[in-house]
Amino acid sequence: MTRSEFEHIAAQLRQKVLKVGLDFFGNREDAEDVAQDAMVQLWRYCEQIDSGRNISGLAVRVAKNCCVYLYRKRQAVQQRSYTEIGPRALRHPDTSDSPQELLEAEDTRRMMTEVVALLKPRERELFDMRQIEGLSVDDVSKQTGIPKPSVVAMVSAARKKVFTELTRRMKQ
Repeated sequence: MTRSEFEHIAAQLRQKVLKVGLDFFGNREDAEDVAQDAMVQLWRYCEQIDSGRNISGLAVRVAKNCCVYLYRKRQAVQQRSYTEIGPRALRHPDTSDSPQELLEAEDTRRMMTEVVALLKPRERELFDMRQIEGLSVDDVSKQTGIPKPSVVAMVSAARKKVFTELTRRMKQ
């Protein structure tokens, strides 16, 4: 496909990829990001695309991949902050800590215990195994019989719930 052929159908393709982004994220801003990324990728490779190929289908596929990439990128950023919850929040105070640090550590541990108690039993079990006991995903999977991808997803969801609730409580 030539660049001029691509330019001729670009507006139609942009509408399709924008709809994919809207369906995936549910907001215009993220959909615009997806549409822009997808169109740039299509433009970059348009001369390598066979003119007989279903370009609409290809555009939708590229847009879906852009959605997944953007979602995972955001999750990775959030995940870094979620993983900071566990050991630091639950560490036992050192006797060399100041009275203020001891009180804050105790308050954080109490709040963390309350928040973790709000999780569903299975989520709590997996969260404890990964965050508190420090078991690997393989070990958790073997002990519970839950497939590794499911363990990862469930622990991630539990971390997110804990993080969200802790953030909400700390703002009060």
